[in-house]
Amino acid sequence: MRSILSKASSLVVFAVAIFANASSAWADFVSYSASNGSGLSATVTFETTAGGNLIVTLTNTSSMDVLVPSQILTAVFFSLPGSVTPVSANVTSGSSVNNPSVAGAAEFPNVSGEWAYKSGISVNGSNSGISSSGLNIFGSGDIFGSPNLDGPDGPNGLQYGITSAGDDPTSGNAAVTGTALIQNSVTFTLSGWNPNWSLSQISNVWFQYGTSLSEPQVGAVPEPGVLALLGIGMIGLVFGVRRMSWA
Repeated sequence: MRSILSKASSLVVFAVAIFANASSAWADFVSYSASNGSGLSATVTFETTAGGNLIVTLTNTSSMDVLVPSQILTAVFFSLPGSVTPVSANVTSGSSVNNPSVAGAAEFPNVSGEWAYKSGISVNGSNSGISSSGLNIFGSGDIFGSPNLDGPDGPNGLQYGITSAGDDPTSGNAAVTGTALIQNSVTFTLSGWNPNWSLSQISNVWFQYGTSLSEPQVGAVPEPGVLALLGIGMIGLVFGVRRMSWA
C-alpha cells in the first residue's frame, strides 16, 4: 500500500512539474495566429528576455502565391500594459528578401529603417503596433533604426512588407514583383519590458495587410500549445495511476 502511495505521490509531483514548466513557458512567450477564408494566415510570437527586452516575431504563414498588395502582411496591432522602445528589426533566420534594394542587399538582415513601432494609438481596440507601411499612423520618428533601405525616410508603401512562405516572386502585379519584400518572417527587439507586466496582458492582436486600414485585417487568437502540453501531462497522470491500481 505504501509503495502504491509513494508511486502516486511521485506522479503527482511529475504532473505538477509539467504544469510548472508549462506555466513558466507561458510566462516567457505567447503566440497568436489567425487565418481567413481568402488564404491569408499569420502568426506573431511575443517573448521576454532576462534583460527586459520584448522580442516580437511576425510571420506570414500563408502558402498562397501573392498576386496583389492586399495579400502582403504589413503590420501587427496589439495592446500592451505599457509602452516599450523600438531597438531593431531583422529578417528572421531562414527567411529571405525578394527583389532587395541595393542598400537592402548590403545591410541584410537589418531592416530597422523600414519598420516602425508606435504606442498610444487606437486601432480595433489595440494601443500599439508594428508596421512597414505608414497607414496614416506611423512616421519617420517611429522607425526602429537605420539605415533607410528603400523609399522615403520612414515606413511607407509596400516595401519590406512580408510576403507569404509560398509566394512565387516572379508572379503577380507590378507592385508585388517590383518591390523588395521579405519572404516569411521578421524579428523585432523592443526594450523596456517591465518585469511586473505579464505576457497574458497582451490582447487585441490584429494582422494588417496592404497599405491602408481599409484593406484586410484579421483578428488573432492565442495558440493552444500550453493547453495541449497540460493535457498530455494529465493523460500521463491518469494512465500512471490506473497502472498502479492494476498492479
